[in-house]
Amino acid sequence: MTDSRYSWGRYPNAPQNAHTCSWRSEVPELMNKVVAGHGSTLPFGNGRSYGDSCLATSDQVVQLRTLDRFIEVDWEHGVVLAESGVTLAEILALSIPMGWFLSVTPGTQFVTLGGAIANDVHGKNHHLRGTFGNHVHSFGLLRRGQGLLTCSLSENPELYAATIGGLGLTGVITWAKIQLMPINSSQIDSTVVRFDNLAEFFKLSAELDHQHEYSVAWIDCLAQDTKTGRGVFIVGDHASYGSLSVEKRKKLQVPVTPPLSLINNLSLHAFNEAYWRVHPATPSRRWGSYEPFFYPLDRILDWNRIYGRKGFQQYQCVIPDAAAEVAMSELLAVIAASGQGSFLAVLKRCGDSVSPGLLSFPLPGTSLALDFPQKADLTALFKRMDAIVHQAGGRLYPAKDAHMNGNDFRQAYPAWEQLEALRDPSLLSRFWKRVIS
Repeated sequence: MTDSRYSWGRYPNAPQNAHTCSWRSEVPELMNKVVAGHGSTLPFGNGRSYGDSCLATSDQVVQLRTLDRFIEVDWEHGVVLAESGVTLAEILALSIPMGWFLSVTPGTQFVTLGGAIANDVHGKNHHLRGTFGNHVHSFGLLRRGQGLLTCSLSENPELYAATIGGLGLTGVITWAKIQLMPINSSQIDSTVVRFDNLAEFFKLSAELDHQHEYSVAWIDCLAQDTKTGRGVFIVGDHASYGSLSVEKRKKLQVPVTPPLSLINNLSLHAFNEAYWRVHPATPSRRWGSYEPFFYPLDRILDWNRIYGRKGFQQYQCVIPDAAAEVAMSELLAVIAASGQGSFLAVLKRCGDSVSPGLLSFPLPGTSLALDFPQKADLTALFKRMDAIVHQAGGRLYPAKDAHMNGNDFRQAYPAWEQLEALRDPSLLSRFWKRVIS
């Protein structure tokens, strides 16, 4: 059975023919069938990768979302063993009432367990707990011609390292065992304050990050001159009191894809100005559910449609600490001068935790993520931004990328050759072909 899948950014526009199965035992035969008919394939989860890292060169993918069963749970120690198609939302629905939360979560709960490992996702607590890969005990990896291998720090350790952040290229993850973190409540205690410029962000980050489990900032990417980098700083911790309930917020829906992007200069300026001003100038304490704190956009189903039929590209980079303030100022100046930008621009500090993954994205420094409606002139803007990132010794996030050139990738990720040596030859993405050719 097949149907079409897309990347979340809808760019490049390359619909994937998805081959589905119902049971883990069916995956080897399905994989062999797809490769025999089309030469190569790629595992595909819930389609939350933004660029072309989830798109097969053959446009034929093995759809794993249907592998959504829990195999074993240990609520005494917070260990979950589940199939790779289980989403983080489905894990939370079971774990929160039992007093456990994901040790690391990205900005959406709709990614699959396999996808979280393959992209080694990170979150608002990277400064304390590192990436998702730091909390993966083991997983099952199906490699064509080798069968199912168990991978961990002690068993097939090379494949374990290559698969975490390996973009689905080393094999098909069929199950995984992860470690959760204990909580007393599903509520979040947070503090919110707006800041006037980039220098204030770095001051707040240095003062508050180490005091809290979670830290992140929204910035106005169109602000210029003395206001460059102004934004809203948010820190939070799991509350020590409150219920262990799973929130069931009513979801909104973007019903259709408009012909043109609804994000434009006029709407961006208006939103950014209003969003900055509505937040307090002095620190304000808040207490609320985990969903709006971690997953603000998950309430709007199919929100990617607002960018229109051409889709969008996300630009996410990380800049080492030594160059972060200067390089971020330069990046924001270039973005503001272009008149293009994002209504959700995220700035956060990454810690010095080392991931077990060969191609893990974060490094000790500052990360910036923005969404841009797809336009022809994005190429020139991204070229200027890439030059700043490259000069500063930074790098881009493969899970979000649709444009990075091969030279920049290979310099930023020198372990790429180790991954290529361990890649399952039957698995090849458009991203990988683009950056190693």
